[in-house]
Amino acid sequence: MTTTVVIADDHPVFLDGLHALLTGEPDVDVVGRAVTGDEAVRAARTLEPDVIVLDLGMPGPGGTATIEAIATGTPSVGILVLTMYDDDSLVFDAVRAGALGYVLKGADPGEVLSAVHAVARREAVFGAALARRMADWFARTVASDPFEQLTPREHDVLRLLAQGLGNAAMAERLGITLKTVRNLVSSILTKLQLPDRAAAKDQAREAGLGRGTGQLPGPAGTSRG
Repeated sequence: MTTTVVIADDHPVFLDGLHALLTGEPDVDVVGRAVTGDEAVRAARTLEPDVIVLDLGMPGPGGTATIEAIATGTPSVGILVLTMYDDDSLVFDAVRAGALGYVLKGADPGEVLSAVHAVARREAVFGAALARRMADWFARTVASDPFEQLTPREHDVLRLLAQGLGNAAMAERLGITLKTVRNLVSSILTKLQLPDRAAAKDQAREAGLGRGTGQLPGPAGTSRG
C-alpha cells in the first residue's frame, strides 16, 4: 500500500530535503506541499492524504490552531509534527490538538520515515529525543493532578500562564478570543481561590508547569521551527 503525504514547512531548503527523503521511498507518494498554516489546512481538505507532516512555526494561524483545524475538518488525515521545538508543553499542546506524532528536525532520516509510516497506521509516535520525557510526563500527569477542578481548557491557560505568557499571546497560541482568555483566567483564580494571576503562576510552577524553555513564535515572528 502506498502512503500519501502532504509536507508543510516554510523553509524551502528543508521542504525540498524532506520531499527528496520521502519520494526516495517506493511506498510513499508526496501529493502536496504547503508553506503556511492556511495552505496546510486546505491541502489536507482537498488532497486528503494519509499523513501530513507539519512544522509548528509556519506563518498563519499558529501551530496548535492549524493542527486543530486539520484534525477537526479532516479526521482521516494523520498529523505528524516535524519541528525544532522540543518544549514539553508544545508537544502536549500538539497532541491535545490532534497530532499523532512529534519528531524533532534533528532526527535521523530513518526515524522520520518510521514516524510517517507509524502515523499512517494511526499509531502515536514520539522521536527518540522526546519519548522518555513524554512517557514520564504522562505518568506524572495521570498519577497526580493538583488542578483536577479545572477544565481541560483552563489547564491549557494555566500552563501558558505559568510560562509567563500574557492574555494576547495565550489567545493566539490557543486560537481563542482575548475575551475567552480573560474569562478562563478569572475562572482559574476563582476555582483555585487565588488573588491574582501572579499567585496562579507561582502555584502552577510549583506543581511543575511552565518549565519548558521553547516558545512558538506567532505569524510575525522571525524565528521559526
